[in-house]
Amino acid sequence: MSDPHNLKPFIRSVDDYPIPGIKFRDITSLLETPSAFATACGEMTALSAGFSPTAVIGIESRGFIFAGAIASRLSQPLVLARKPDKLPNASFSQAFDLEYGSTALEIQKNTQLSDQDRVVVVDDLIATGGTAVACAELLSEHFGVARQNILVLALIDLPNLGGSDAIRQGGFNVASLMAYT
Repeated sequence: MSDPHNLKPFIRSVDDYPIPGIKFRDITSLLETPSAFATACGEMTALSAGFSPTAVIGIESRGFIFAGAIASRLSQPLVLARKPDKLPNASFSQAFDLEYGSTALEIQKNTQLSDQDRVVVVDDLIATGGTAVACAELLSEHFGVARQNILVLALIDLPNLGGSDAIRQGGFNVASLMAYT
């Protein structure tokens, strides 16, 4: 397991949640520890800054926590990628499969993004990559953001589940603060 920022002690593993066979990585201890949360936000902001983004996208719901901090620190717009029917305006939607079901992500059509943007898509964890790829494809297909101008950034990567590889195979960039193997 890679943990260069010494954040693993603040991540709990919960077996069989939300369904049997899933090992859930619980970040609430990290969020409840100000020094660990500050380290995570600072390191994720540094990775984002190195990509020179013009916008930060937060994936519902835990991605919002980190994306808000990153966008604020970089003085960039924060765009929300939400579950269906949570946004007040007409939205673009992208369906995808999870390890334990299927859903979709939506971004409002009136969001100011174009083919000139570089965006960081933020979530707490990369597992199979379905959520991140759906969000990145939505940005590419509906807003014209070039695939090479999209960085998927997560606190935790579970590389054995293939998500980071799927993101790279889709033509997108990927980074994380720690990996569990």
